[in-house]
This record gives sequence, C-alpha cells and structure tokens, in this order.
Amino acid sequence: MTTVYIRMKKKIEVDQDAILRLSDLAYIVTSSSVKQTMEKLPLYEITKQDDQYVVIDNFHVIQSIKKHFPSMEIELNGETETIVQIKEVTRRAPYFFIGFVWIIFFIGTAMTIMNFHYDVSMQEVQQKIHYIFTGIESKHPLIIQVPYSIGLGVGMVLFLNHWFKKRFNEEPSPLELELFQYKKTIYEYIAHYENELNDDDPH
Repeated sequence: MTTVYIRMKKKIEVDQDAILRLSDLAYIVTSSSVKQTMEKLPLYEITKQDDQYVVIDNFHVIQSIKKHFPSMEIELNGETETIVQIKEVTRRAPYFFIGFVWIIFFIGTAMTIMNFHYDVSMQEVQQKIHYIFTGIESKHPLIIQVPYSIGLGVGMVLFLNHWFKKRFNEEPSPLELELFQYKKTIYEYIAHYENELNDDDPH
C-alpha cells in the first residue's frame, strides 16, 4: 500500500470561478507514480454563490482521494483546513482620495502628539531643563525643542522598523505583531464559521 503525506495550506487566494485542485490546497509528498494525477484532482469549484471566503476541510480532501484512489494510505500533517479567499474585482482609488486620507491621518497624528505634550506640560519641562543647564530662562528653548522633535520622528521610524519599504532588520515591529495576532484571530474565526462541517456546532 502506497502512502501519501498531505499538509494543508493555511490560506490561499484565488480568482472568481476558479477550480480548486489538490495541489492548490495542499502540499503532497508520495513515492507513487500517480502523484501528478493526484495533484490535478479537482476538489471544489468557486461559484457566484460563494462569498469572500471558503473553507476546505481536510475531511473533504480525504474523501476525494479515497474515492479516486481507494488503496492509498493518507497521512495528514499540520493544518486541518485551508482558508480560500476569493479575489474581488477592485478599482484603484483615485490619487486625490489617497491624498485626502493621508492628510486626515497626518492631522490626526499631529493632534494626538500635541495633546499628549500639553497634558504632560512638555513645554514647561523643557523650559526648566534649559534653565538648569544654562541658567537662562527661555520661553522657547529651541536648543532642546528642535533635537527633541527630530528625535521623536527618528524614534517612531525605529519603533516601526520601516522607512517606506525599507526594513532595518528582520525583527518584527510591535505594529506588525499586533496585525499578525489580529489576522490570526480572523483566520481562526473564518476557519470555524465558514466550515460547513461546523454548521451543527452550537457554539
């Protein structure tokens, strides 16, 4: 008896009206001469009735393989289902809309920083620091405020570990970790509620 080792892919993206084959949904390792035939085995066809996501459970994969290759022994590893995201036909947003959103974010970020500095009395603190080191009272100690402002921007760049598309190192930033956890939670939710085998689950 020949053994086939299957590992389901966690998530894939496909076009509308696509036909999902075994090689699209899983990694396959086997010494059988029918490997290429197995990889081309159709498992699911995307239709207009499908929403944005479809979940293919490994139970369906086993059923299909056993139907066409009844003597094949199947070993499953890793994920138990594959999340299929159906691509939507989208139009590129106009440049003026992108610019408008960018300006809104810029103003919102600037207001947040200014309100924070006002709440902690940052200007008074800088005035006192300037007086301690120079003995001169100054309402606008630019010798402290200018380097502080530059350092604030540099600190944010280092914190996010990005300068446009350039990364400083391979360590993920806190923002990337939060996005990773957010996506992980979404995938777990989709994998449960979009899986037809869980329709009878009361939870």
